[in-house]
Amino acid sequence: MESFEVKRGIIKSLGGNAGLAKLAAEQFDDVEVNNEGIFTGSFSIMTKVEGQFTDDGKLLVDVEQMKGDELSSFLSGDGGREKAMEARKRWSTFLDSATGYNAKQRGDKAKEGAKKISKSKSAISMARKFMEVSTNVSDEKKQQAEELIAEIESKLAEQNATRALSLSEKLNKLFS
Repeated sequence: MESFEVKRGIIKSLGGNAGLAKLAAEQFDDVEVNNEGIFTGSFSIMTKVEGQFTDDGKLLVDVEQMKGDELSSFLSGDGGREKAMEARKRWSTFLDSATGYNAKQRGDKAKEGAKKISKSKSAISMARKFMEVSTNVSDEKKQQAEELIAEIESKLAEQNATRALSLSEKLNKLFS
């Protein structure tokens, strides 16, 4: 399961999950949509492509591909390599259209998200370490810090890196 940032306005312009399914039907074969708006399809070496827009405005996709002997047989078969290249092209085109970002921009967004997560986790460890070694932190401040830490961890679990980072900045200010 992979999650991608989506450019502001793309979900609305596509028409939500219905538009996403239509987009998927242009790139993949046998696309079906369930009653929750989640589409499922396939193409060439991608034996299953499943996706949807999440409530927090991200594209959530799951892809299963051929592996091992099955993949080797497919690639060595008549036109196998060309079909595999076509699958890669269709996947990339789908992601470009569904997210509004090209491959480089998607990579940059992923790095940005990872950096936010790292900074948030670091703020938690620094705060805990500070509370452990400091003798002049009031119980009230410790309580505030623990509440913020719980909220940050909750946002990290929800994969809301932006909110986790802003809360961790609040946590840092608590001890400065």
